[in-house]
Amino acid sequence: MKKSLLTLSVIFLAVTAFCQTESKQTETKDTGNNEIKINLLSAIIGMPEITYERLFKDNTAVGLSALVGIDDDVDYKFGVIPHFRIYFGNKKASGFFIEANAAVMGIDSYEYIYYSDNSTYWYGSSSKSKTSTRFGLGAAAGGKFLTKNGFIGELYGGVGRFFGKNREIEAYPRVGISIGKRF
Repeated sequence: MKKSLLTLSVIFLAVTAFCQTESKQTETKDTGNNEIKINLLSAIIGMPEITYERLFKDNTAVGLSALVGIDDDVDYKFGVIPHFRIYFGNKKASGFFIEANAAVMGIDSYEYIYYSDNSTYWYGSSSKSKTSTRFGLGAAAGGKFLTKNGFIGELYGGVGRFFGKNREIEAYPRVGISIGKRF
């Protein structure tokens, strides 16, 4: 009886120890160096955005975001935003981050044409729309949340400034609530 109780105790302890080491391994499992994300906030306002990000070992990453304006009320028609991020969290590429970005965006611009009828002193204006390409630099900050199986939640905000003579739209937003997967 003592031998069988001792044998069962040793087996129980071995199984328990194996289960604990197994759970620690899955907790620290590396889920990959690539991420794909969809910005839900920009999709709601009519500019769906998808992002690819490549992670490096020293808590830095580079990425590329592409967006398309599908709503006629939005002045931003298309955009490509490469970015560089530095992460300050305990896990790989997670937690608080800061971002430097550049943007190439197509924006609707308006030309106003003024006219008048000198005999009745009536003045009016009409506008004509065209899409122009603008370049800019910006910064953002945010937080990335990572689950054990590689799903991502991200919240960030920032702004960038366009270069050039056309001052109709001087800045671009860099905001988002994103979900995605690390692989």
